[in-house]
Amino acid sequence: MKLSDLAARLGCELRGDASIAITGVAGMEQASETELTSLHNSKYAPKAKHTRAGAILVKTYIEGLRPAQLISKNPYLDFARALEMFYQPPKPAPGIHPLASIAPTAKIGANASIGPFAAVGEHAVIGVNAVLHPHVTIYEGAQIGDDFLAHSHAVVREFCRVGHRVVLQNHVVIGGDGYGFAKQSDGSHYKIVQSGVAVIEDDVEIGANSTVDRGALAETRVRRGTKIDNLVHIGHNCDIGEDVILVMGTGISGSSTVGKGAVLAGQVG
Repeated sequence: MKLSDLAARLGCELRGDASIAITGVAGMEQASETELTSLHNSKYAPKAKHTRAGAILVKTYIEGLRPAQLISKNPYLDFARALEMFYQPPKPAPGIHPLASIAPTAKIGANASIGPFAAVGEHAVIGVNAVLHPHVTIYEGAQIGDDFLAHSHAVVREFCRVGHRVVLQNHVVIGGDGYGFAKQSDGSHYKIVQSGVAVIEDDVEIGANSTVDRGALAETRVRRGTKIDNLVHIGHNCDIGEDVILVMGTGISGSSTVGKGAVLAGQVG
């Protein structure tokens, strides 16, 4: 793709040779003469002087840089948009693999792709364009929206609700039992039935090996647009606000509330 075309598609001002052919995107230290890179953090500015990249996304024009410059209001976002132009992960063709197990009462939307050894339980509902990779399990009565993507071994438990455009990475568990036990007179622990559900709203992505426990009585809710990293635990009856960022290793105890737009960095408890 010519750099001029790339700049036009990104809506960026171009300063430099518009005829450069761009074949991909790369980090500042790895980029070649035919690749686009990005300076989205000023602390990396010294590295920009040494990059071999053919073009670089910057917030403001920088004198003396060798690469052509694309002036962007948000270089990091435009770097992500550019990456999508050169790479799209493979998407399985629509259809239900003969080795998948789909309950007779389940409702599967149009254009779904369900891989081998995936299982969908009784009365479950899955929207259009869903992708269930091999070994995904959807329990009885779960309700899932459109454009759902679940990677291998992700699980949505019974009666839980998942919105549109939700992504579950490998081994995510939605609606596992909350950690509830009552101590008996002999010192043993009596399990408290976790009768609530987990609700995942639209445009949420949940990283590998993360868990969202079901409510003990009512619901656990993860609100629209929240992004959850790997190895995050959300306890029963939590309410996680919109557009929250939860980074790797974060643990949130039951009945906690996290407000809109909050950022919890790695290993926050």
